[in-house]
Amino acid sequence: MGRTIIMDKDRLFPSDPTERQIAGRLYGEVKDLPIISPHGHTDPRWYAENTAFPDPTTLFLIPDHYLFRMLYSKGVPLEKLGVPRADGGPVETDLRKSWRLFAEHYHLFRGTPSRMWLEHVFYFLFGIDERLDSANADKIYDQLAAALKKPEFRPRSLFDRFNIEALATTDSPLSSLEYHAQIAASGWKGKVVPAFRPDLVVDPEFPGFAKNVARLGEITGEDTAVWEGYLKALAARRRFFKEMGCTATDHGHPTALTADLAAAACRTLFAKALKGETNAQETELFRGQMLTEMVRMSLDDGLVIQIHPGSFRNHNEMIFRKFGRDMGADIPTRTDYTRALKPMLDLFGNEPDLTVVLFMLDETALSRELAPLAGHYPILRVGPPWWYYDSPEGMMRFKRLVVETAGFYNTVGFNDDTRAFLSIPARHDMARRVDCAFLAELVSRHQLDEDEAVEVAVDLAYRLAKEAYKL
Repeated sequence: MGRTIIMDKDRLFPSDPTERQIAGRLYGEVKDLPIISPHGHTDPRWYAENTAFPDPTTLFLIPDHYLFRMLYSKGVPLEKLGVPRADGGPVETDLRKSWRLFAEHYHLFRGTPSRMWLEHVFYFLFGIDERLDSANADKIYDQLAAALKKPEFRPRSLFDRFNIEALATTDSPLSSLEYHAQIAASGWKGKVVPAFRPDLVVDPEFPGFAKNVARLGEITGEDTAVWEGYLKALAARRRFFKEMGCTATDHGHPTALTADLAAAACRTLFAKALKGETNAQETELFRGQMLTEMVRMSLDDGLVIQIHPGSFRNHNEMIFRKFGRDMGADIPTRTDYTRALKPMLDLFGNEPDLTVVLFMLDETALSRELAPLAGHYPILRVGPPWWYYDSPEGMMRFKRLVVETAGFYNTVGFNDDTRAFLSIPARHDMARRVDCAFLAELVSRHQLDEDEAVEVAVDLAYRLAKEAYKL
């Protein structure tokens, strides 16, 4: 018998009794608000086809690099967890065996947000109140597997049960968006929209860049061998995405560099990129120019721009070769925003009707750069803690470093940025609890009246994301 999962009603609230009571009252105002999920990586095929999730390992463990990267760090091979290899090599096919291995190492997640999210799902969604361990691994696996066969655990039913008002996926610019079309034609009321992620056609370092650009031309009927045709093709794809409900673009560049090159220089740089002849500096300059071009296109189509810089992606070369991208080896780097964004801001920074949401993996930039920039330029907003910092302490540090300079209203609330569909309510609940804990501190110190704190809590949980992302 495993130990009991405890879901205390005051979890993540302050230990001070007065602040805890205030936080509880604030949380009562927001806990049941609908979820706005404006940026994530769930598969639109789930909602289009609405088939049952296959098994607990495939649902919880295999797609979630938050989980398997921790196990890998302690010597567990990804092959033994059933994670598919990009090179076609053998992996464990007995997924129950992989689940047992996960359970055996469950103690590694003590103190992590992953543990809190997972136990929130087990407890509230599946009625499981035993902490996972090697002794009860099979029992919990069977409980989960049995539930997943029921109609109420299919994607659309869960979407409705989670009270998700709107959810955005992240999609290739070359995608036909067939699953989004299937959702729209099905008559289901759930709002699932695409987001335009053009990295594979704007980053010369992306594998197959030249072929991807050629394919972009085939899809749009534009001559993408020349700079002007390339830009027309990107604009055309953005229009198509917008017709399918898209409200935002998303850019995962290594840095926040932007550029404002003359047209002749752009033509020359693009030609070199297509031939694979750019050096590292030229490659970065091209990406910087494309960020500026994406913002320029938003003047016409109104799409919100999201920039996620500062990740050294696929840092582990061996894992990248064997398993491909996004295998938990993306590591934060130091990131400059003040100088990097200036070319774009000189052009568009004073546009009141455009929105650029800046995310960070370098916390030192929050109070030094991001909060002052967003606290001045009408175009800028600070995105919520992302990735390693979407945690109770990371969220609290974010509030302390940003709010005193940029205020609450130059942020965009919360987004869950997850592939793990079932964890979405858990992540939003965590964010709402931390927000209420922070607001309770302000109220107790008489920096904010409680009626204002209620309004802010609702804004952070719901309204800011809905308005910023036009959802």
